Amino acid sequence: MKIAISATGTTLENDVDARFGRCSYFIIVDPETMEYEYIDNASSQAGGGAGVAAAQMIVGKGVEAVLTGSCGPNAYNVLSPAGIKVITGVAGRIGDVIEDYKEGRYKESSEANVSAHHGKS
Repeated sequence: MKIAISATGTTLENDVDARFGRCSYFIIVDPETMEYEYIDNASSQAGGGAGVAAAQMIVGKGVEAVLTGSCGPNAYNVLSPAGIKVITGVAGRIGDVIEDYKEGRYKESSEANVSAHHGKS
């Protein structure tokens, strides 16, 4: 089992990035073994469609769940139909967030929690 976490950096010591589509990195981790890899989010600087592009990339990684601060409707509508649980409202150090996930402290989101184009600056 693997999960994807929107991240501000490349290690488990970094924080969860509040933005899904425009986060700098994703940490893909196996919560049981704590083995992980990081992926640069190439779509973070895209003029448009960042959430969809990021979601499509994550779908290709075979993850069971995504943990992030915010997820817009376009990304959600790629992730959810692919069978990926979307968990929003997540914040804090990634290592701590993984422990909370393993202990069942998060609830799957039933819809996007921000409007389209929310994270665009």
